[in-house]
Amino acid sequence: MTPVRFLARAMLSSIFVASGARNFTHPERLVPAAKPITDRMTPLLQRAHPRIPTDTATLIRANAAVQVGAGLMLATGRFTRPAALVLAGTLVPVTLAGHPFWRQEDPAQRHNHQTHFLKNVGLFGGLLLAAADTQGKPGLRWRAGHRIDHSRRSVSRAVRTARREARIAALSAATARRLPG
Repeated sequence: MTPVRFLARAMLSSIFVASGARNFTHPERLVPAAKPITDRMTPLLQRAHPRIPTDTATLIRANAAVQVGAGLMLATGRFTRPAALVLAGTLVPVTLAGHPFWRQEDPAQRHNHQTHFLKNVGLFGGLLLAAADTQGKPGLRWRAGHRIDHSRRSVSRAVRTARREARIAALSAATARRLPG
């Protein structure tokens, strides 16, 4: 991994590790803001599995734990692409619950929440770039397409060779019939 990639991933993941650790240990400060979002998710979670906890504080802790784990994976270069996607997924409910600037009446509060909302949108974009980064190596899509093209060329070569061999065999047979023997 290049030093720039290492540094960029560590910097990008730092907010998730730091805030995730803080939110895991003190989820109660986020409960009032998160409750409207978690209340909407409760029926989906109960349909998925009835034993999944649905109380807001537990969901905040779960999201925080995922952020710490995925943030550490991104920072250390382990499973970076899936970790970046997971972090992007955890950012969506955090942004919607924590920064609903459209609901703010006070212009100063609206501006503050809008700034944080846009900061999270920027983080989301950075995470998408990290998820798409193949570290200079060909991605799966390219490798699959390359393999398909290679196979097509191999089949075309085999067909040409078989046709040529068939023509040579036919000419040899025709020549053998003409020769006195």
